[in-house]
Amino acid sequence: MAQTIAQLYAWLIEQIAEHDRAYYLEDSPLIADAQYDALYKELLDIERQHPHLITADSPSKKVGGYSNEVFSPVKHGSPMLSLNNALTEEELIAFDKRCRDGLELDEIEYACELKYDGLAISLLYENGLLTRAATRGDGTVGENVTDNIKTIKQIPHQLTGNHPDRIEIRGEVFMTHENFKKLNEDQRNLGDKEFANPRNAAAGSLRQLDSKVTSMRSLSFYAYGIGELSPSQWLPNSHAELMSRFDAMGLPISPDRLVAKGLKHVLGFFNQIKERREQLPFDIDGVVYKVNAYYLQNQLGYVSRAPRFAIAHKFPPEEAYTKVIAIEVQVGRTGAITPVARLEPVQVGGVVLTNATLHNEDEILRKDVRVGDTVIVRRAGDVIPEVVMVLKEHRIKGAAIFQMPTHCPICQSAIEKSTGEVIARCTGGLFCGAQKLQSILHFAHRRAMNIDGLGEKIVVQLIQENIIRNPADLYRLGLSALLTLNRMGEKLASNLLQAIDSSKQASLARLIFALGIRHVGETTAKDLAKYFGSMDKFIQAKDEDLLKVRDVGPVIVESIKHFLGQSHNVEVIEQLMACGINPIEKATSDQVVADFFNKTVVLTGTLPTLSRDEAKELLELAGAKVSGSVSSKTDFILAGDQAGSKLEKAQSLGIRIIEETEFLEMLKQPN
Repeated sequence: MAQTIAQLYAWLIEQIAEHDRAYYLEDSPLIADAQYDALYKELLDIERQHPHLITADSPSKKVGGYSNEVFSPVKHGSPMLSLNNALTEEELIAFDKRCRDGLELDEIEYACELKYDGLAISLLYENGLLTRAATRGDGTVGENVTDNIKTIKQIPHQLTGNHPDRIEIRGEVFMTHENFKKLNEDQRNLGDKEFANPRNAAAGSLRQLDSKVTSMRSLSFYAYGIGELSPSQWLPNSHAELMSRFDAMGLPISPDRLVAKGLKHVLGFFNQIKERREQLPFDIDGVVYKVNAYYLQNQLGYVSRAPRFAIAHKFPPEEAYTKVIAIEVQVGRTGAITPVARLEPVQVGGVVLTNATLHNEDEILRKDVRVGDTVIVRRAGDVIPEVVMVLKEHRIKGAAIFQMPTHCPICQSAIEKSTGEVIARCTGGLFCGAQKLQSILHFAHRRAMNIDGLGEKIVVQLIQENIIRNPADLYRLGLSALLTLNRMGEKLASNLLQAIDSSKQASLARLIFALGIRHVGETTAKDLAKYFGSMDKFIQAKDEDLLKVRDVGPVIVESIKHFLGQSHNVEVIEQLMACGINPIEKATSDQVVADFFNKTVVLTGTLPTLSRDEAKELLELAGAKVSGSVSSKTDFILAGDQAGSKLEKAQSLGIRIIEETEFLEMLKQPN
């Protein structure tokens, strides 16, 4: 058993060393951070349980990283240490307890900051002048990247204000999402290798031999710490005070900082940042906590590779590396064909992923994803998981290029792609089983016909049992048919039938939206309903009539005509009308107000008596279009209290601004 653990320990040392080389020297990681953290944690667990196995070359004895021989070496005045990680709340609680026990305090004040996913950098200023910049390297010796660092506009060449004679600023160089996207677009256009993520892009950009190349990469920097210092008396009492001094000296610091008292306050900051993570313009992978007072930091001290007074509380990973075991296509409600990668199961963001979208044929060919490939997959918040990049160096020989199928896998109808579009579509319409399910679910949606209780499981059973084939069949359902379904009781069936019957009172706008015509959303459906007034007139509309409807252009006209040009779709509409669903848009003539008809209005602020929804409904009944943003095409601003940037923009554009009282008076005016 001891031999087996020794072999595992030796293998872990070898693996971690290999991944360190790929990450720090080649800027091309072989595994995701979470997988690396898991290897490192396993090594630490072995060392705790079997200390006799610890060797001098153990990663736990090193700060981490490598120095590249291409750049001249720089010996740091004091080591640039790594941070220990807390991957769970329990590990953070244990860290806080160790600090409190070590300091004999009931509660500790922590400085909380973001953990940037970039490259650690040391900046040496002498008499306020930037004289040297170096990477962290192995923590003791880094790489001289002074010329490249000086191309980063945020980093001052000369400090301002009260600065010491000699100070080593430590911080992070990173790349924003916007600049990363632009860089990879440029790489593609040049036929060069794309970067896996912003961190690798930042590291690769900073290690350019030609500083002109670095200057074109638009890197960013935030300062967060200190190394060498002379005179030492310049140092303030706390980390928070140091950050304020950095700001006064002209150094860029993150606005997302907090001094938190106690664990509850700390966790509040963590959860707040976690919720905002997707809105940040750059990548972070957690939050860093440091005991704020320097005299308390000194009491706690250091272990071999990390301070005892600080920890990185990491988020669940958003990216991971896995293999593609198959590529299949899915059929959406509108017939859209979406390639999907079937993956070896991998945990990302606390969820086990087995599938990831490949978006469309052009995208899959651009990324060149093939079965058997090792890929990076990403899951961010509620966004559908996607394949970010292929690691082509791991591709198996003979892997075949993906070929889009020519026929729908569900109904065998032809798959076509219109000129100028990137999405291929099944031509089967409502005859396609996949489109049938999604079309009926869309039809019943609360924002369409609003059939409460008609969920996916029930619709799937109704289709599988061949009880319904299209939305019109819902209105022919009887109690006996519903009772044949699995887990369908009499009360539930009766409630569902009542909801279906009530949906017959839905407006014409809801019915048009419920049909699921491509490009016809809720707003366009309302405009069509107001203009035509009845389903009969809508079905019979000519192209020139459709083009008279507000915001309806050639693309929407083509989509409507294509939908109505399929006989089975018109047949479904006629069946719906035969079932008693034939609403008339009553607001067409008697509620339209000349001042608002075909005008664009933006709501902002809090109105005295009307809610936002009430005001929007009145405007739409009056014939106006309610927009969420101000532009030169905006006709009115309906403003209330605490109106902000929208009002300011409207004033700058000279747009007419009305208040609630004037608005209500205008509604009383005759057509």
